[in-house]
Amino acid sequence: MDQSTHILYIEDNPDSQRLVTRILTQPQYLLEIVPDGEEALKRLEISTPDLILVDIGLPEMDGKSFTKLVRTKDQFDEVPVVALTAHVLRKDKESILASGCNGYIPKPINVDKFQEEINRFIR
Repeated sequence: MDQSTHILYIEDNPDSQRLVTRILTQPQYLLEIVPDGEEALKRLEISTPDLILVDIGLPEMDGKSFTKLVRTKDQFDEVPVVALTAHVLRKDKESILASGCNGYIPKPINVDKFQEEINRFIR
C-alpha cells in the first residue's frame, strides 16, 4: 500500500475500540472511530473511507440499518462494509450479509488474523 487506507470504524464499546486501535495502529491505516451510526453518516458527508467496519449491535441505529442506508447512496457503492459483531448465529450472518455488508468478522476478534481479514476487503 502506497498510502494510508482510511478505515471508518463504528463501535460504541470502548474495549472493542481500544482493541481494534491497538491492532490497526500502523502507518498503512488511518483509523477513524465513531460511536454510532448517526455520527458515521456525518463523517461520510465529509470524506469517503476505503473500508467501513460496523458493529451490528449499535444503539439507536443498528449496524444493519446503517448499512442499508449507506447502500442507498451511489457514492458508497464501491466502499466495502464489513460487520464486526458478536451476532454469530447462521441466521444472523445471513441477515447481516443481506443488509448489504460485504463481509462478516465475528467477535471476539482473532487478534492474530484480524489484519489479514480486513485486508481482504481493501481494494
